[in-house]
Amino acid sequence: MLDVSLVFLVLIALKTTVFLILEGLNLKHLSLVGGANRPLPQSVRGIMDDTTFSRSVDYTRAKSHFSSVSALFDAFILVLILCFGIMPWLYESLSEIFGYGLFGQSAVFILSLFVFGLPSVPFNWWNTFKLEEAFGFNKSSLKLWLSDQIKGVLLSLVIGVPLLMALIWIVERMGEYWWLWAFAFFWAFQVVMIVIYPMFILPLFNKLEPMEAGELKDRLLALGDRCGFQSKTILVMDGSKRSGHSNAFFTGFGRFRRIVLYDTLIEQMEIVELEAVLAHEIGHYKCGHIPKRLFFSAFSTFLMFALIGWLIGAEWIFTALQFNVEAVGSSLFIPAFLILSLFGGLFSFWFSPMDSLWSRKHEYEADAFARNAMGEADSLKTALRKLYKENLSNLLPHPLYSAFYYSHPTLVERESALSKQ
Repeated sequence: MLDVSLVFLVLIALKTTVFLILEGLNLKHLSLVGGANRPLPQSVRGIMDDTTFSRSVDYTRAKSHFSSVSALFDAFILVLILCFGIMPWLYESLSEIFGYGLFGQSAVFILSLFVFGLPSVPFNWWNTFKLEEAFGFNKSSLKLWLSDQIKGVLLSLVIGVPLLMALIWIVERMGEYWWLWAFAFFWAFQVVMIVIYPMFILPLFNKLEPMEAGELKDRLLALGDRCGFQSKTILVMDGSKRSGHSNAFFTGFGRFRRIVLYDTLIEQMEIVELEAVLAHEIGHYKCGHIPKRLFFSAFSTFLMFALIGWLIGAEWIFTALQFNVEAVGSSLFIPAFLILSLFGGLFSFWFSPMDSLWSRKHEYEADAFARNAMGEADSLKTALRKLYKENLSNLLPHPLYSAFYYSHPTLVERESALSKQ
């Protein structure tokens, strides 16, 4: 029989080692192409000046060092949880308080995740008020940051507890193939969340307002009409309340679809550049990326519940991880869900390159759509240059690092693809 704890420890070591190697490769590559006293790389000239490029290099280094320390700390916490049986101890302690009923087990799961998430809070604070602050990106106050943390916890309780109660009910009532019913219910819940997120949840954290009447709105709506994208809702989000970073995104589907532009993006770009950004976002819709992502989400959810179903039938795994199976009885769904929540990243990490490759393919397709919609590529190129420049993006990542993590092609790659079309 496999030593489950040993397998997890090996996976923790392997994932952390690969993570640190990739960070090291990226930093070394950055030193070679953008080190001190080196001339501005040819591929970057015309995109960033010397000062901005130097700041982007410093920002990339700072984020890499922070990520490396954070990864080592996360690995240390997982090792502690494994070696000292903290997960079964916490689960059983909370179960003694809340019981094994629908509400009790739901509360146990949410509270367990809350406890396991506490060690990351100082890192979250440091990232916001030290790292992002140092490069002029943080606009959040401590009060706002604390408010966000509290709202996040309350949302987890308000949404998570009823959701888990429904899932536990399905497990207990639907027999051998409960996991198929649980998959169908959970995926339907995800679809509903996609619809209600921009309408009810996002406004709890950010102010969303319809774009004011004027030339910008008229031109963006006219672009939507030309592209066959019927949507009268273009929202402006006060992203500047928290960060100097800028972005635009597409959310929802059907008559609930929304285009959201950060106020920082509107401040940074000309109208024609914002048209190009919107054309890119419409491209995701017109190229069928939304249903493709939904299908992938459904497939991932199916695998997750199939795995939980298998875990519940493998009591030896719970015993190996120091759970008192006799005390838990038939209520193994929540322990299985906890195991997957804490250690699932050890497995999903290795699928990052495939997901990133697929995402980059979608970005190229959306860029191509935007070029055709605009009738030229220059407006999108200048918009992308501003976006990458204002966000101090790393323009020259190590190819392996980029292949593993980057959901978007680099700016050089995107401009090259636009020029070839």
